[in-house]
Amino acid sequence: MLLSEYFIPVLKENPKEAEIKSHNLMIKSGMISQHVSGIYHWLPLGVRVIDKITNIIRKHLAKNNILEITTPYLQNAALWRSSNRYDSYGKEMMKLQDRHGQELILGPTNEEVITDIAKKFFLSYKNLPKILYQIQWKFRDEIRPRFGVLRGREFLMKDAYSFDYDFESSMITYSKIFQIYNEIFDEMGLNIIAAEADSSEIGGKVSHEFHILSDIGESEIYFDKNILDLKIDQKKYLDFYSSFYSKTSELGKTEENKKEFFHSKSIEVGQIFNFDTKYSKKMDAKFTNKEGHNSHFFMGSYGIGISRLVAAAIEENSDENSITWPKKLSPFQVSLINLEQNNSRVVEISDNLYKMLQSYNIEVLYDDSLKQAGYKLKFHHLIGFPLQIIVSSKLISKNYVECIFKRENISHKIEIGNFEKFIKSNLNDLVKI
Repeated sequence: MLLSEYFIPVLKENPKEAEIKSHNLMIKSGMISQHVSGIYHWLPLGVRVIDKITNIIRKHLAKNNILEITTPYLQNAALWRSSNRYDSYGKEMMKLQDRHGQELILGPTNEEVITDIAKKFFLSYKNLPKILYQIQWKFRDEIRPRFGVLRGREFLMKDAYSFDYDFESSMITYSKIFQIYNEIFDEMGLNIIAAEADSSEIGGKVSHEFHILSDIGESEIYFDKNILDLKIDQKKYLDFYSSFYSKTSELGKTEENKKEFFHSKSIEVGQIFNFDTKYSKKMDAKFTNKEGHNSHFFMGSYGIGISRLVAAAIEENSDENSITWPKKLSPFQVSLINLEQNNSRVVEISDNLYKMLQSYNIEVLYDDSLKQAGYKLKFHHLIGFPLQIIVSSKLISKNYVECIFKRENISHKIEIGNFEKFIKSNLNDLVKI
């Protein structure tokens, strides 16, 4: 992609409304722009990160035969009345009426809608177990939106729902999703701690939240520090993981635990629930079991906050002035920076390197703009792609280009004739298209 043909509205100054670094960096780097309080435009660079996250999620869910659907943003209020949540959910629910007086809501979550689907179509035990998911924008009228997309009134979520024929099989599904979540976050390069949690308004018997440790987090967890040393092949199994203490503050905040366990502020990026039959009984959602009798579905719900995950990943992978993207989440893998667009020799070499990188299916943003060299270097440091390749007349006079790996803060002077060999040797570290 040529920067001259792309759209990244970079801000020179820190936005006044930004209280935390992820909010500041997302606006400064042109990923998002505020529409009204708590509601944002997602611009091309931000959309690429969203796509990286959703592609990883879809890959892992498809591998486990979890089926994608799409449900309406507008939901029938009658469904929420049938579950007794229409009034109890509170003022966060956005309500409206159509021209015929029918009451609708903008969905903050989808338990009722999905249960209604199961009630209509999963009529026999032969249809079970089944897991459905969607990736959809949700809406909550937050009393005080803050921290950018970490607490907005509109947010993107992956929400999945499971239907089983008894409690034991529903817990097998729950453990399966626990494992998949750990694998998803591991592929993203994020350090996640799962914590036993309160089921809150959504309800149910068992729940876990998935957290990124952060000083600006609005959650707090208490956990055994040995969890930090677990490898993915250990931490993804619920039975083994549960042998270590890890709870949210609602369950674990005691004076004794403050002394015995590590506690930290954190950002919640996902939560899973086992509902038992809470929703199926309220909505009278049944199937015919093996004995020919009607039974209520045993259900679970599994969410990942995708838009807030972008901000949480930046909080974990940044300083005050720049992002350092995990490779799998980076909008592009390479910044190719031509420092002298008016120098024909620099342009020629930069163009050739661009074509070579494209031939290896590497996502590259080629800065062919007419901005000053200092501005370009500061800009590409801000947006923080894994590899920066710098081309200037001074470098090519010595037959070199400079390659900087941002996370490692390592710079290499590479002979132009050896550049392709250098790229080949680092292909495993660059995510290809």
